[in-house]
Amino acid sequence: MNRLTLLAGLISILIVGCNFGASTPQPAPEPVSTTPPTLTPIPTFTFTPTPVVLSIQVTAELINCRSGPGTIFDTVTEVQQGRTLRATARNDSATWFYVNDPGNPGGFCWVSADVTQVDGEASLLPVMQPPVAVVTNVDLRVEPNRIDVNCSQFPQTVFFEALVTTNGPTLLTWKWEISNGAVSDVGTLIFESAGTQAINEFYQINSANDYWVKLHVLTPNEVTEQVSFRVSCTP
Repeated sequence: MNRLTLLAGLISILIVGCNFGASTPQPAPEPVSTTPPTLTPIPTFTFTPTPVVLSIQVTAELINCRSGPGTIFDTVTEVQQGRTLRATARNDSATWFYVNDPGNPGGFCWVSADVTQVDGEASLLPVMQPPVAVVTNVDLRVEPNRIDVNCSQFPQTVFFEALVTTNGPTLLTWKWEISNGAVSDVGTLIFESAGTQAINEFYQINSANDYWVKLHVLTPNEVTEQVSFRVSCTP
């Protein structure tokens, strides 16, 4: 009996010894995400300076608001004394101001500093360069505008005249074109200020037909004006 008890004790000790030191099961590690974190962009701010606008009082009885900074530019509208205008720019020397056109809502024109008074520091206004003058009108006519002669009386001479108007100083270049295929050389004309100048030309017609003549303004802007005339004859 004692031997059985002793044997049972030894077996218990061996079983306990076999389990001693066994590691405790550890939980499985959680998977690590490989997706990069979402970064919130830092907002950027753009600074826009507030446009400078100055009030200008008209001090002369009646002034011209012109298409450019100078009397060489044509008059856009007239402004009465005491009128307040809004100036948004000036020329280099601050002798002319770019203002809202009181006769054309949304439009602008130039007034002289000599006939206005600025409420504020004129030097704060941005500088605006003078505009490029353009051709504003072409009035073309032909003389005579109808020819009816004996067929033995050719050639006949016709005269062309174009009255060209610009809104400021510019260099005008132009050429004539006639329906029979003739084209003139390029001509030039200097405008020292806004105004109207005439371009004259003549051409010999050798047969009866319906003709047209065109004046092509090439610079400062492209303008084409055309006039027609008839030439007939009787044997």
